Amino acid sequence: MMGISIWQLLIVLLIVVMLFGTKRLRGLGSDLGGAISGFRNSMNDREGTASSDAAKQELK
Repeated sequence: MMGISIWQLLIVLLIVVMLFGTKRLRGLGSDLGGAISGFRNSMNDREGTASSDAAKQELK
């Protein structure tokens, strides 16, 4: 089975840009980036809370 060539990817990309437009794709990309950033921040906060809770338990 053959993989997807660079030309096929470019054609698909061109069709997506023609359908949605660059402004909508840019907005979608920034929304996705913001969601990923928020997820990472919440995971870091949760890990920080868990480690501080573990430290409090050790002090008791």
